[in-house]
Amino acid sequence: MNWYCRPVRGRLWILIGVVALAGGACTSPSAVGTGTATTIQRPLPAGPRPSAIAKQVCQSEAHRDIDSALGEKGVVSTPTWVGHLYSCRYTYPTGSMVLSVKELSSWPETDAYFGQLAARMGKGRELPGLGQGGFQTTNGSVVVRKDWKVLTVEISGLPPLFGVPPTSAGDVAVTVGDVILGCWAGD
Repeated sequence: MNWYCRPVRGRLWILIGVVALAGGACTSPSAVGTGTATTIQRPLPAGPRPSAIAKQVCQSEAHRDIDSALGEKGVVSTPTWVGHLYSCRYTYPTGSMVLSVKELSSWPETDAYFGQLAARMGKGRELPGLGQGGFQTTNGSVVVRKDWKVLTVEISGLPPLFGVPPTSAGDVAVTVGDVILGCWAGD
């Protein structure tokens, strides 16, 4: 059974509301338009500093949206930027997860990195409809690509059930990935 075919629970309706609100509150630096016409620019290559899109995963808006979707209050660590990888840890009273965004400079580079993560982390199941390609790892973490960026929601620090109401850590990873992608409209 595909992940989107499971019976709908109350938590999913909360997620849909959070994503809708987050999508309405986010802006896209790659959409440039005047009047009603909008032009989408090509993705930007990795630079010496993290992009605004990459930094969103650790900023207060994402923090609020993730806490709201999970029903938990956490603390976000000071983000790091090393080797074009922007990351931070979300720490909760009963566990933690790490969100990271790898910035790349081309489609082939992005494809290669995405494939390397699948091999290294153990590709479990595909996540159709999440970004421009996504999968869940064998431990339940989530990897999603969008343009020349790859988002990882690494959940090995979470207990098997997490949140209010208690939800599998793997479903938490999918929820967090969906919340973040709700704000990503481009580069």
